[in-house]
Amino acid sequence: MNKRHLRLSRFPKGEWVLLFRGTRFAAVALVTTLLTSGAGASSVLADEAFITSEKDNTVAVIDTERHVLSRKFKVGRRPRGIVAAHDGSALYVCASDSNSIQILDPVFGKIVGQIDDVNDPEQLALSPDGRLLYVSNEEENAVSIIDLTKKAVIKTIPVGVEPEGVSVSPDGQLIVVTSETTNMVHLIDAASQSIVGNILVAARPRFAAFTPDGEKLWVSSEIGGVVSVIDRATRKVERVISFAIQGVLADKIQPVGIVFSADGKRAFVALGPASRIAAVDVATGEAVKYILVGHRVWHMAMTTDGGKLISANGGTNDATIIAMESLAGVKSLTVGRQPWGIAVIAKE
Repeated sequence: MNKRHLRLSRFPKGEWVLLFRGTRFAAVALVTTLLTSGAGASSVLADEAFITSEKDNTVAVIDTERHVLSRKFKVGRRPRGIVAAHDGSALYVCASDSNSIQILDPVFGKIVGQIDDVNDPEQLALSPDGRLLYVSNEEENAVSIIDLTKKAVIKTIPVGVEPEGVSVSPDGQLIVVTSETTNMVHLIDAASQSIVGNILVAARPRFAAFTPDGEKLWVSSEIGGVVSVIDRATRKVERVISFAIQGVLADKIQPVGIVFSADGKRAFVALGPASRIAAVDVATGEAVKYILVGHRVWHMAMTTDGGKLISANGGTNDATIIAMESLAGVKSLTVGRQPWGIAVIAKE
């Protein structure tokens, strides 16, 4: 390994940290060394979860193996959506009140690039080839398409009122955007970069996610309290999934973020003020368990081995690490004021 890719730094509590960068992966290896005893060293490589905090203007980093907060980065104002480059070499952050997309080095936290004049970016999605970013511009009622090679907006597409959720189909051919006030999902053809369809859904759609096979689209409606399942081929809502939690008022059940297991058999739906994540059987549409997490859970991300789910809980200023085997939270960590978005970078 080239020595230029290595750096050894000492963190608090006597931990020595070996930082290294690869072509596919940028992560932190925590190396605790007993220098005085001569007992040698041990190291642990772990996925890292990167969580935006709206009020602190930071990205907090959680070591998903050790269940600790490892560091924080300062970013632009009111960071919300966040996504990682496919090779783990960069993070793209919506700095909503800075009207920009910031590009971060995930190891050192340095802002290495910035795309300005992106009005009120909320969420974003990366094309499968890693070349384009699709960004919802809430105040502009539009979607920006950003060429990452040029680091510039190459097209703006008008959509409904208050767009937020953005998703790209696994084959890269279809982009979907949810408009909160219009109560609509907009379908955008990636090749022509034009709208090819609009689908009405329940009130205030906040997020959209394709199933891993790309055949279905799940759309969460925060005020409607449901998830609409849309068939991609027919472009029709084929199922509406509702939720009921004992002891929780129906109006507190507000679906937002959605994450699928890698095999597509289970979906996880963040239920906002209900302080729960619904684990849903995709085949039946039934919630098999409601997982208790922090208040006002927004978004989630899965570790690369599928063993853990991490949630950003905006009302309690923390993140909850959930074990998939037990479908139960194992630890919550304070990460900053009003955590919102989350991305995981894979280990080698």
